[in-house]
Amino acid sequence: MNSFQLYLTLGFQHIINIHGYDHIVFVLTLCAAYSFSEIKKVLILVTAFTIGHSVTLALSTLNYVLIPAPVIEFLIPVTIFITAVSNLFPAKEGRQKLIYIIALIFGLVHGLGFSNYLKELLGAETSIVQPLFAFNVGLEIGQVVILSVYFLILGLALKLFQVKHHIWRIFISGAAAGIALTLIIQNKFWG
Repeated sequence: MNSFQLYLTLGFQHIINIHGYDHIVFVLTLCAAYSFSEIKKVLILVTAFTIGHSVTLALSTLNYVLIPAPVIEFLIPVTIFITAVSNLFPAKEGRQKLIYIIALIFGLVHGLGFSNYLKELLGAETSIVQPLFAFNVGLEIGQVVILSVYFLILGLALKLFQVKHHIWRIFISGAAAGIALTLIIQNKFWG
């Protein structure tokens, strides 16, 4: 296995790893407000998030941005909670661009969460450009897998069980808010 494949695999495994469930919960919460007919909006939203976390992952890995891990570990569940609560209110026309910008900003926070892991992996690499790129591609492939499974389950819930989308949105968002609050309360940032 060459270096690119190694970091691609590590990025993929990192995102789908159950220990990294906070990122999975965030992506699912982002999607909860959207139906199948809005898949284009979901793709733009996830792309904005990806751009955000790719930027800070690179900047932090290169030591241009240094924020203490406890602060990031606190902010990640805060982003999940804010996203979950915002899903409980109907989206108003014209707010979509603002939602994309917020996803990008929240992506910046999540990228910092990945950076410590990637710094450990890179160790004594002479050039981090290719490993960083490969790791990011692996993360994104994992994210696409998560989205695919999510929309498959959503489709089954809507078709087979006649679940209404607004009930689904409230259920997913409520569960995400509960998980986020638990993570916030358990966080070492508080002392």
